[in-house]
Amino acid sequence: MDSKNSHISLEQLRYARFLQWGSRCGLLVLVLSFLGYVSGVIPPHVPLDELQTIWGLPLSEYLARTHTPTGWNWLQLATRGDMANLVGIAILCASSLVCLLVVIPVYARRGDRIFVVLCILAILVQVLAASGILNVGH
Repeated sequence: MDSKNSHISLEQLRYARFLQWGSRCGLLVLVLSFLGYVSGVIPPHVPLDELQTIWGLPLSEYLARTHTPTGWNWLQLATRGDMANLVGIAILCASSLVCLLVVIPVYARRGDRIFVVLCILAILVQVLAASGILNVGH
């Protein structure tokens, strides 16, 4: 560590530690789910021999032919090889929420109310966006 970075605050260290662990866990799940999928240990939802014929279909047709759920209903298929990678992606996405949650007590103890409010607002925006309540688009 050079002299410019000699002072790293408690909230920066805590945020970085949790982000590091979240990233490592998410990456591990991604690698393991990929290995399980390509090795055939975890059977896919859409069989590989069918994938080539349906890959170019419009989304609505693809979903109908494969009986693939949308929104958070993908969790029903999280044990399938071609869907298990979404668990790793979800872990990576949720890591930032956990990081914000763990720095709130630091800010609260210090009396930095504005940072507490900003963290809570950031968490609420991310949870709202992930919830699917706001349906923007087509």
